[in-house]
Amino acid sequence: MAVRLRDDLNNHHFVLLYAYNGTGKTRLSMEFKNISKKKKKNPVTDTLYYNAFTEDLFHWNNDLENDTQRHLIINRNSRFFEGFRELALEEKIFNFLERYADFDFRIDYDAWTITFNKGEENNHIKVSRGEENIFIWCIFLAIAELAIDDDGNGPYNWVKFIYIDDPISSLDDNNAIGVASDLAKLLKKGKDKVKVVISSHHSLFYNVMYNELKKIEHKSHFLHKNGADGYVLRATDETPFFHHVAMLAELKKVSENGSINTYHFNMLRGILEKTSTFFGYDDFSSCINGVEDEMLFSRALNLLSHGKYSIYQPVEMNEDNKELFNRILTAFLEKYEFQLPEIFA
Repeated sequence: MAVRLRDDLNNHHFVLLYAYNGTGKTRLSMEFKNISKKKKKNPVTDTLYYNAFTEDLFHWNNDLENDTQRHLIINRNSRFFEGFRELALEEKIFNFLERYADFDFRIDYDAWTITFNKGEENNHIKVSRGEENIFIWCIFLAIAELAIDDDGNGPYNWVKFIYIDDPISSLDDNNAIGVASDLAKLLKKGKDKVKVVISSHHSLFYNVMYNELKKIEHKSHFLHKNGADGYVLRATDETPFFHHVAMLAELKKVSENGSINTYHFNMLRGILEKTSTFFGYDDFSSCINGVEDEMLFSRALNLLSHGKYSIYQPVEMNEDNKELFNRILTAFLEKYEFQLPEIFA
């Protein structure tokens, strides 16, 4: 899959991937990065990436003894920070950060720590996980901008590809839109300098990116597992919001072959909730208003979708619940005539 993405980038500026959590997006980003390092001749690092590993380059010291000197510790050994000290990136970082947050920061290059404050005093505040993520994202944007502007002599002249995997964890929708728009603006600026892969499970972020980049040569895919046969890439060039009907197609398939697991009730309720939001309803049960056994279906969805069922440890439903699942899904698909793709055949 990583080789395929690099091949796509031979003829396109960008590749967009939509994939559910648990599909393997982070592993794919690391494999993409590692391809250039595995070359027998001239192994190099050519990819600047943002993923869960990037966030792990920072960790908190919460000063448990005094609860006053809280700070974020930087892993100085990563190549990610190669030009950090010499280039003094605070201004570049802050130019991005001020769009999303109302706190300031200070980098101590001797101790390789970061402290945060609000107001004029450096009061070592503990920022939220969402604020921490957006701050790390702004550091990445500052470094990506340096790589794009590099004239070939700077510390990031090795960057030929940028791979971004789910940059918007813990962000609300407003910030997700802002992040996508700002990222698209930066990438358009560097489209002739670096090639970019962006993968996400966040539907709003993915669709904003798609619409921002649709006039530029790019590929867009829906990445999904295909049982024991590996993975399938489905082009979404004309249908960027494809994943909801893809999920329905998956539910229809398991309904037909009888391999219904407990977590499929959670998936079905999630689709009803998104549908109800689209139509402006207050409650997901409004999506099955008027169908036969409406009250039974609504109670079943409430009860059977509250369990902490994991896709990683699937448990098959009992026969009674399978029958109920099939009836609810059939009633929903009869009321709303979705065009379901044949991708899970």
